[in-house]
Amino acid sequence: MTHSVRMIAQALGAQAFGDLDIVVARAAEPSMAGPDDLALAMQPAYGAALSQGQARAAVVWPDADWQALGLKAAIIAPRARLAMARLTQLLDQPLDSAGISQHALIDPTAVIGKDVSIGAFSVIGPHVVVGQGTWIADHVSIASGVTLGSHCQIHAGVRLQRQVRLGERVILQPNVVIGGDGFSFVTEAPSNVEIARETLGAAGLNPPDDATWHRIHSLGGVVIGDDVEIGAGSTVDAGTIRPTYVGQGTKVDNLVQIGHNVRVGANCLLCAQAGVAGSSVIGDRVVVGGKAGIADNLRIGDDVVLGGGSVVLSNVPAGRVMMGYPATKMQTHIDSYKALRRLPRLLRDLVTR
Repeated sequence: MTHSVRMIAQALGAQAFGDLDIVVARAAEPSMAGPDDLALAMQPAYGAALSQGQARAAVVWPDADWQALGLKAAIIAPRARLAMARLTQLLDQPLDSAGISQHALIDPTAVIGKDVSIGAFSVIGPHVVVGQGTWIADHVSIASGVTLGSHCQIHAGVRLQRQVRLGERVILQPNVVIGGDGFSFVTEAPSNVEIARETLGAAGLNPPDDATWHRIHSLGGVVIGDDVEIGAGSTVDAGTIRPTYVGQGTKVDNLVQIGHNVRVGANCLLCAQAGVAGSSVIGDRVVVGGKAGIADNLRIGDDVVLGGGSVVLSNVPAGRVMMGYPATKMQTHIDSYKALRRLPRLLRDLVTR
């Protein structure tokens, strides 16, 4: 597909200057852009690279002297990443909607909406409901009784277990698993981990008389709100009795684990390799940085930001920025880190006195 500079500017809600009838076929980095590409030079640091390419048109930063940069047309992007979001949406290739493959296995009791696409070797179980316009790739399995809202995208290798309900426009990237059983076991008598937690490690630990772990089954399923996206290889475990819940507009990165009974609020971001242990509650608009962890049965308030690698071991009030292990207020963590770095010098000074 090709687009004129004028059409792109309208889609971005941005101002454009120069020859707005120039047609481009794709976006490119400034140094690699050809005459039919739209160069992305949305920050001054990328301006010099335009001379290394052949772009006639580019998306540039405010106040850029686009004519001096050798361009014939320019689109002004005051907020670069927002422009990137709208531009990539415009230029992305549409999904291959070939209807329902003859190699898909669909139970006769399943209800399939209009304009649904189902790929080869996908299995749709009994009493499944698939909403209008939903796209299901190859090798997807959907268990009995699952409900998918309209216009969802379910990519290859996704597994939806029983008692899962998806809202509208949900995107599940390859190999997502929703609704697997939670990691929940119990011993006949209090286990060593329970004793250690209750006594904060003060009590001695001995081999138990019966170390058998008894499985607690997960009956509650999972509810995913509208406009949620979950990245490749991530998992959301089923609740024990009530559903695990992910609120509308929340975006989950690759390789994230959301444990059983967790409630994640609306418009949150959970970055790669983050983990949320069972029964914790996360408020709205919370950002969980990469490799951050949240212990079980905690409450994280609205608008909290957890820095990458943080480990939260206690409740966090709304509006806090937390870092470290255990996670503390960002300024406290920075002060502690600075003090730790000064220790060798302080010890050296003490020894020499």
